[in-house]
Amino acid sequence: MEIKSLSKITFDTIFKAFNQAFADYEVQLNKEQLQTMLKRRGFNPNLSFAAFDENEIVAFTLNGIGNFNGMPTAYDTGTGTLKDYRGKGLATKIFEYSIPYLREANIKQYLLEVLQHNTKAIFVYKNLGFETTREFNYFIQKNGAIKNETKISDISCSIKQIDIEKFNSIPDFWDFYPSWQNSFESIKRTREDFVSLGAFIGEQLIGYCVFEPTSGDITQIAVDKQNRGKGIATLLFNKIIKLNKNDAIKVVNTDISCDSITHFLKAKNIDITGKQFEMIKEI
Repeated sequence: MEIKSLSKITFDTIFKAFNQAFADYEVQLNKEQLQTMLKRRGFNPNLSFAAFDENEIVAFTLNGIGNFNGMPTAYDTGTGTLKDYRGKGLATKIFEYSIPYLREANIKQYLLEVLQHNTKAIFVYKNLGFETTREFNYFIQKNGAIKNETKISDISCSIKQIDIEKFNSIPDFWDFYPSWQNSFESIKRTREDFVSLGAFIGEQLIGYCVFEPTSGDITQIAVDKQNRGKGIATLLFNKIIKLNKNDAIKVVNTDISCDSITHFLKAKNIDITGKQFEMIKEI
């Protein structure tokens, strides 16, 4: 058994290992979907590592590299172990092996998200020194079950496509800082896959959303606090539904303290599907 970088490993080999490790998961990704996901999350093969049994990957951690809260960060964009090799502590060994290389690359912290019902993984991460920084909800609902009733807005506004980089006011709309995969940095990595819509009164932006039609992922949606409760988010949401090419809508990693988004989605018959912890370790 040998642990080494994925810098010289083909994507086909990585895809095969990913498929085998997550064969028992409900949601399966094809090669193109995995490539898109990894690109969006900043996958860096030079700073990603795997355990090999002869020439076969049997366990791996695919690391994304970028900035989070202004700090150089490594992000766990996929950790998996093939079924026959589980229970041997390979994920821990890969993580510990990676630390010197991440430090050499000037990475200051390691970030991950873990499903709250995955108690075994949480136990491992806590033993490695990770601390919980936030709790997230995630939502998934089939298109046919969504209540898509149009609420008449109290104000006259127009909806049009925008370039989010041109609007410095957008962070002022937020109730919480976006998670890694929903951040501006992640959106920019695969900007061609997203549709960004703005709600305007005249020339003033009062609400916006960023949406990935292929996956059905609502990455960001927010309304200026002074203009909430007027049907603006519903106008944006209705545009999203029309553009969606997936059979479901997904909203991943909303802060559990943000009641406004939870209530908004519940009104659309999109209830909480599950919960995650965001965890960080300084390295």
